[in-house]
Amino acid sequence: MKRSITVGIDGSAESLDAADWAAREALRRELPLQLIHASESPSRTHLAGSDVPAGRERRTLERAALGLSFGHPALRITHRYVTGPPVPALLAAAESSETLVLGSRGFTGFAGFLVGSVAQAVVARATGPVVLIRAGEQAEDERQGEGTGPYRPVVLGVDLDHPCDELLEYALDAATIRRARLDVVHTWGMPPTPYGSVADGEAENANTLAAVLAPWRSKFADTEVRTEVVHGRAGHHLLMASTKASLLVVGRRIPSGPHLGPVAHSLIHHSLCPVAVVPHV
Repeated sequence: MKRSITVGIDGSAESLDAADWAAREALRRELPLQLIHASESPSRTHLAGSDVPAGRERRTLERAALGLSFGHPALRITHRYVTGPPVPALLAAAESSETLVLGSRGFTGFAGFLVGSVAQAVVARATGPVVLIRAGEQAEDERQGEGTGPYRPVVLGVDLDHPCDELLEYALDAATIRRARLDVVHTWGMPPTPYGSVADGEAENANTLAAVLAPWRSKFADTEVRTEVVHGRAGHHLLMASTKASLLVVGRRIPSGPHLGPVAHSLIHHSLCPVAVVPHV
């Protein structure tokens, strides 16, 4: 059975932006789209015809599904309302989905937070890829030029101490379905030996990265791959790369505990493009 692209809906404008991105991703991957809304069991008034919270939430979900069906008539869309805490419901959805998509706002009551507590908890614990969509993300933001040109590159951040097949395959697949270039960025800190130079460290890391990517270049021969090895802080260089990307892909090691690492945490809060966090061993 084909898996789906699943998006969390909470009725906010930000979650609807995420739903629209998820619909486009589902079309790119030729997968169905599933909308899910999870909420604690609402109290009921038991008055005939009363507009209880559960009814309003279900109508919000139905309206979102209807709007997406008009915008994407070729897309198969289902929706599901779950009574219970949002985090477990979304984690369960991530297990059975190709990708889980969440809005960068709308999952918190504090407007100052770019990423709400629910989204952060899901990203840190999900067993599958989770994509966070910034508020206001539009289809034309993925494209070069006036929004009708080719896709901007997909950017992948790689840690050569922990390279992983899941991360590389997800990023290359994302670039391939967009017919976009994949930009692989590796940052490194101190030179490998006390007497090594920056140039020596850069050359050594570039050779290691080339060896890691060699079998993947062969497997995805039609996808252009560009590499960049730079000395400095990973978060800084990846945030700079996100300004010209259609998607930023980073990894999260599992098990990693209840919180993200500092690089992934910084990226999901400040990236200027959608961020895919891919768990790997």
